Amino acid sequence: MAFPYTKTLEHLGLVAGFCKEIELANIIDDKLGATNRDVSFGQLFVAMLLNGLGFTGRTLHMYSEYFEDKPLDKLIGPGITPEQLNDDALGRCLDALYDEGVSPLYQKIGEAVIKHLGLPCDSVHLDSTSFHYDGQEKLSEADFNPIQITKGYSRDHRPELNQVILNLICENQSGIPVYMKLASGNSNDMEGFKKIVKSHIQSLKAAQASRYLVADAALYVKDTIAHLGELAQLFITRVPQTLKEAKTLTAQTPMLDFKPICDGYEGVWAESDYGGVAQRWLLIRSEQARKRERHNLDKRILKKADAERKTFKKLCQQEFACEQDAQKAIEHWRQKQVYLDVIAAVNSVPVYGSKGRPAVGQQPQSVHYQITGNLFTPLAKREDALKQLGLFIIATNDLSENLTMDKALSTYKSQQAVEKGFRFLKSPDFFTSAIYLKKPERIESLLMVMTTCLMVYAALEHQIRKQLKAQNRHFLDQKKRPSQKPTARWVFQCFQGVTLLYLEGQPPMVVNWKARQQTIIDCLGCVYRQIYS
Repeated sequence: MAFPYTKTLEHLGLVAGFCKEIELANIIDDKLGATNRDVSFGQLFVAMLLNGLGFTGRTLHMYSEYFEDKPLDKLIGPGITPEQLNDDALGRCLDALYDEGVSPLYQKIGEAVIKHLGLPCDSVHLDSTSFHYDGQEKLSEADFNPIQITKGYSRDHRPELNQVILNLICENQSGIPVYMKLASGNSNDMEGFKKIVKSHIQSLKAAQASRYLVADAALYVKDTIAHLGELAQLFITRVPQTLKEAKTLTAQTPMLDFKPICDGYEGVWAESDYGGVAQRWLLIRSEQARKRERHNLDKRILKKADAERKTFKKLCQQEFACEQDAQKAIEHWRQKQVYLDVIAAVNSVPVYGSKGRPAVGQQPQSVHYQITGNLFTPLAKREDALKQLGLFIIATNDLSENLTMDKALSTYKSQQAVEKGFRFLKSPDFFTSAIYLKKPERIESLLMVMTTCLMVYAALEHQIRKQLKAQNRHFLDQKKRPSQKPTARWVFQCFQGVTLLYLEGQPPMVVNWKARQQTIIDCLGCVYRQIYS
């Protein structure tokens, strides 16, 4: 290449710097083994992370052209050329990741990140999402693998597409995913969470020393709760409101003595032994949720009542052998309705053997009975619905006094960290939620790469915020106000335009360098300083 020329560095030096700090390439190489090629699997893995966090809009197709204007000697290692980072090499790396087992390998990386950042991991949070798949639908025998790309409930509202399920466990402070597990596209959360608890929670608990496992209502299944009790794993999870015990507790709301928790929240403890595990239920009343749900209550009543009205119409079309059977059917229908009730009557309907109007004095061959009635919504049912607004239950098997209402609620609410990570993975600026690779094995590996990108992104954000606070420094936010909590995305954007200028006989020079970028580098340390020097 003729002098002078430039290479685009921008925020990729931050990504590469963190990979060097945790020795990510060495972790991959130690597990996957040596290769007879010039670029190791670890270096290829780092290249995919650089591509994934490059925010170019074409991250699913990793062409060597992407790396042509990047200073690979600084980002990956000396002697690495763009031509070596081609589709074939990256595909071999994905295959090797799958053969090794993506979940255990990812957990190994997670342990290195948590140890490097010194995070206490007081709680970890479990959740899942789906990624729809636009590639090959019919798989050959050679493509068989433990996950199945198939249709199922789609969180992307694309049920017509095949999909895979991604389960994540994240630490509570920064939302860093410490464990990932793929599941078939038709798996439901209850079964998926149950398998993770039985197979992996004990080893994850030993590695991360986490106190609480936090999840949504899908975790609250008798078998899963019982197994967590056997493992002596403390949990904080939401209780499904469909449980009979939950309905009984919420029905007692007017008689319970709620205590203030924090702004807009009240709570009261109740004892439970669901699943054979001694635990406490925290019934919470949220004023904000109450206002939100009240706004939609009448709409929900109308929608549910319309569905109930259709069931009564079908009931009126049925024929009964006697009046008693019809009365029993009315009572059975009434017990199932949430909002509607009925003023019903049972009419006898004579049945004649011939068509047309019966002759005078002709006796019917038989008589059957049908139901008619007028539907209405009792005011008492609406009042009961109003009393249930803003209520939810959190369950925990921590019976100590150390777990206060405030701590239980705040720990559960930090579940949003996992959802934040899912939004990142599905952002159009990052990978897309649609996966185009044709080999299912590579889809598993690619989702591991995507999740590692999220790990690096969240870890960098945590490290930057921690060091800004520790060094009493500030970084200007989008509104030019000093902040100690910038998002990693904003920091990445602020490195836009940073390039290396190569002149003959001279070391490369960093151009378009600004004071705010120097602030970040000074906070992060010498590894990053070497990359940007």
